[in-house]
Amino acid sequence: MRRWLPILSLLLASCGSTPAEPPVLPIGKPFPAVVGTSLSGDTVRVPQDFSGKPVLLLVGFVQNAQFDLDRWLFGLLQAGTPVAVREVPTIEGLVPGMFAGMIDEGMRGGIPSEDWGSVVTVYDDAEPIADLLGRAPTSNGRIVLLDANGVVVWFHDRGYSASKLKELDDFVRAMM
Repeated sequence: MRRWLPILSLLLASCGSTPAEPPVLPIGKPFPAVVGTSLSGDTVRVPQDFSGKPVLLLVGFVQNAQFDLDRWLFGLLQAGTPVAVREVPTIEGLVPGMFAGMIDEGMRGGIPSEDWGSVVTVYDDAEPIADLLGRAPTSNGRIVLLDANGVVVWFHDRGYSASKLKELDDFVRAMM
């Protein structure tokens, strides 16, 4: 399987629709209602399943965003930021959707099973997320804090930053 990953990655990268566009600032906008599947197999509706409480979404559009998202995860855990966190790999395009099972299985291979519930892959509903957060071709994750009503109240897309993590942690604690 591993020998096919580079070929599959190239195929998937060439089939997604990721035209460059100017950066966006989604603060104050509602997050689109989307459906994904956790790596543990549960259907997750965002933001509906988190209604009434804030949630932090770590959105990645390309595999190379994982390095950035991991740094955010480590920092959030070290800070003890009191908010539900979901990593949301978001993959646009018809071809990636056709390989969703294989892609998810590959992710499961690199993530301990106790964390599978916090990783929610989105294929069919990827376009509305990209429309909201932008399609700029970057390896940076999109860090999106939703309030209890599913509205974006904090956003960062320029790579991990210790000062931005502190800002986010302070913001979350003030919300609580």
